[in-house]
Amino acid sequence: MIFKRIAVAGTAASLALSPVSPAFADAGDAIVGGVIGGLIGGAIVNENNKKKRTVVRSSTSSGMTSAQRSANRETQVALNYFGYPVGTPDGVLGRNSRGAISQYQMTLGYPATGQLTEYERSHLIGSYHRAVAGGAMTLQQAAANPMGMRGLLVTWRDEAMGIVPQGQTVAMPAAPETAPAPEPTVEAAAPAPAAPAAPGLPTFLGAGAAEASLASHCNRVGLMATTAGGYTTVATMTDPMTALGEQFCLVRAFTIAEGEELAARVPGVTPDEIRGQCAGFGPAMQAQVAALSLEPAEKVIGEVRGFALSTGMAPAQLAATAKICLSVGYSEDDMDVAVASGLLLAALGEGAYGELVGHHLSQGFGAARRADLAFDWYDMALKAADQSGSVPFAPGQPERMQLVRKAAYTIAGRGDQAALPEAAPATLPSFGVTEAPQEMAEAAPAVAATTTPVALTAEQVDALPLAARLPFLLFRN
Repeated sequence: MIFKRIAVAGTAASLALSPVSPAFADAGDAIVGGVIGGLIGGAIVNENNKKKRTVVRSSTSSGMTSAQRSANRETQVALNYFGYPVGTPDGVLGRNSRGAISQYQMTLGYPATGQLTEYERSHLIGSYHRAVAGGAMTLQQAAANPMGMRGLLVTWRDEAMGIVPQGQTVAMPAAPETAPAPEPTVEAAAPAPAAPAAPGLPTFLGAGAAEASLASHCNRVGLMATTAGGYTTVATMTDPMTALGEQFCLVRAFTIAEGEELAARVPGVTPDEIRGQCAGFGPAMQAQVAALSLEPAEKVIGEVRGFALSTGMAPAQLAATAKICLSVGYSEDDMDVAVASGLLLAALGEGAYGELVGHHLSQGFGAARRADLAFDWYDMALKAADQSGSVPFAPGQPERMQLVRKAAYTIAGRGDQAALPEAAPATLPSFGVTEAPQEMAEAAPAVAATTTPVALTAEQVDALPLAARLPFLLFRN
């Protein structure tokens, strides 16, 4: 009931959008204290209530231990990684998770029960850790496999069973009759040629959705930067995508901390409740998130502003909510929530967040990898930084935006335009002084001798040298 009351109050208090101040966080606890229950309590509440009901039934009926929940979460992370979407990993194997498990089982030719055997889970988790450890090599292997990331599960299962695939392509194998299999694979004894695809849309190469989690990616980026002796700088940049990936992870860490600080100032709401409500951001802005991979920045911004107007909330409240949910999206590795939050902030006039949206497009997390579309979002952030005269997200790194500029222009094929125009060197003024002409010297005593303007015609004044004319001009004005 508390959320409903806050939602009604928030909606009644704010009927139209107005420009957002970048310093909204300084508006005090009153604004931040009201964010939960506004947008989240209005446009998102219906979707969120469905999720709440599902979670409560599953958790109360299972009575699972914390260890089991942790194991389930690990399973969900691995399923997401290999392109079997379960949503936000919460440790509860609900309907989405069971459906993803069934798809995983069909990929391997096993009965689609939705319940993992010990071997099936062990193979899934082991493959996940192997893929993460493989880094770029894993992505290359997936690109060469007709089934994408899912095909790696088949390849690595066959390797464990002593079956060597022909070349780089892997067809869905029939269940082997002679190769020894671990005990739990007794179920696979049933004839299992290529598993019949469930009726629906066709899927090719995992539909490009099988990206590594952003958290894993950033862990790897940090390790590689440490090994290389530090992050890329303007002077050392050779690979613009690597430079942008590093900046993505740095900004991600900043926004997580910023959102957690704001969330701590929301009274009467637990972190779990905030996470649960922010999970609705993705479904609420599904159309706008999908448009990001297809449409230019200007059009997407217009669509997001339309959504913001439809909420009837004040811009500061929307922005505070989005910053909290952006933090939740990144910390929970929920890219739908993160992208939706970043889009909303950019549309509300906080152009610095265009950089994050650009990173999602250039790096392919939560959106299709579209370096061509990413440029306009980067440009939005660069212009915002130029106007503010500050470095967003990392004020202690004065050259950070120069690096983003150089990398963004390079991937857009405009590297020759990346350099900032050189400012003219600052110099002190210097004026030469010469002796006054004879006529000026003769006129000066006459001017100085009186405290009132000398009665001269305009033509006579204009005929005087500049220094002699000044008193007349002053009195004339």
